[in-house]
Amino acid sequence: MEKTQFKKLKREYQLANKNGIDFIISAGIIWFGFFIIWSLDFKAFQKGIYSFIWGAALTPLAIGISKILKTKWNVKKNPLQSLGPWLHFAQMIYFPILIFILLKSPQYFIMAYAVMIGANLFPYAWFYDEMGYFVSAILISVGAVIMALTVPVGKIYYIPLFTFLVFLIFAIRVYRNYKKISPQHN
Repeated sequence: MEKTQFKKLKREYQLANKNGIDFIISAGIIWFGFFIIWSLDFKAFQKGIYSFIWGAALTPLAIGISKILKTKWNVKKNPLQSLGPWLHFAQMIYFPILIFILLKSPQYFIMAYAVMIGANLFPYAWFYDEMGYFVSAILISVGAVIMALTVPVGKIYYIPLFTFLVFLIFAIRVYRNYKKISPQHN
């Protein structure tokens, strides 16, 4: 496949999927929920369990948001179609680390979760040709670790709040950039 044809296939997927905006908004909502969970007066282990349960809403929430935003999850005849879901589900391989942290150091569960989610954004920078993914991956991953090292354990809820704010700014950026590349808006 020649380079220009490959770029055309990527652009087709980016436009149909609107650069993954449905997952970005969904992730922001999930992380706001994590902020609420981690600011409540429960033991860290319970907060981790509640976070696992709430985090399971990511994909169903993204599906609902995609219907509102009219994003397409299936771009027929585009060979890149299967790559998006593979990148999304790749984060599931990290879950044993989360379980380990939940069992051994539950107070740092939300930090590990943030690092995992941040790292998962990184390959999408290439997939969507969107530097917001790259910047958000670094901000979330590094920011979560710095916060875990500097804030008291009782205020660890700042990590999901910070992550939510990064996703909020990231969603605005991705939406604006989508508008720039969308032929219907040019």
